[in-house]
Amino acid sequence: MKQSVMMIVGNWKMNGLADSLGGLVADLIDGLEKRSICARVVLCPPATLIERVARAVEGHAIAVGGQDCRAEASGAFTGDVSAPMLADAGASWVILGHSERRQGHGEGDDDVRAKLEGALKAGLKPIVCVGETLAEREDGRAGAVVAAQVRASLPDGLVDADFALAYEPVWAIGTGRTPTLEEIAEIHDTARRAMVERLGQGASTAPILYGGSVNAANAGEILGVAGVDGALVGGASLKAADFLAIVAAAEPARVAVAGQQ
Repeated sequence: MKQSVMMIVGNWKMNGLADSLGGLVADLIDGLEKRSICARVVLCPPATLIERVARAVEGHAIAVGGQDCRAEASGAFTGDVSAPMLADAGASWVILGHSERRQGHGEGDDDVRAKLEGALKAGLKPIVCVGETLAEREDGRAGAVVAAQVRASLPDGLVDADFALAYEPVWAIGTGRTPTLEEIAEIHDTARRAMVERLGQGASTAPILYGGSVNAANAGEILGVAGVDGALVGGASLKAADFLAIVAAAEPARVAVAGQQ
């Protein structure tokens, strides 16, 4: 089931300094308000910019999220950021289990689940990432890998929580490559069934986003795929015009689905 209101998340990753922030956020606010687009928009800047971004978007229809958090609320964990710290800085969402954390930092499903539990305790809404590597897809195991990640990463506490799942094929992130529309639809359906199996029918309405080289040129067709409820956007979210074009692409997709209901 496609959601009536789509969700577009901008993941800035390790990009952005204070002196470049004002223009980007101001352009996003201006563009969104001029277009009067009905979409849930979340910006996930580096931790150093969360408080600044939260202040800048206050009073506007833009939420702020973190890119990761520690499972523990506090402690002797030099360099880490906890979920309560993100909330204190103004975040209401947090990305967890991104492949750049799973691959680059050795995080497994157990780690992701523990972080999710910590995020929920702090009142944050999680965006949980899953996705297969190129080798796993070529071996015909993409669906099995994603379903296993969903079942192992999601804690019981998500049953009554506001959260999103993001399908990001590892091989498509930042490469310019994307799966076919049919492959995207297939994995989103697999992920939905795994979510419902894990959490019950309540998970049938949680949005499932697609991520992996989403840009202004391909957003329209990707957001029109059955089972795609939004997008997790990387590099294109750092350019106001590109990100606004992606958000704008969500509107006709939403209207088209509403007309089919």
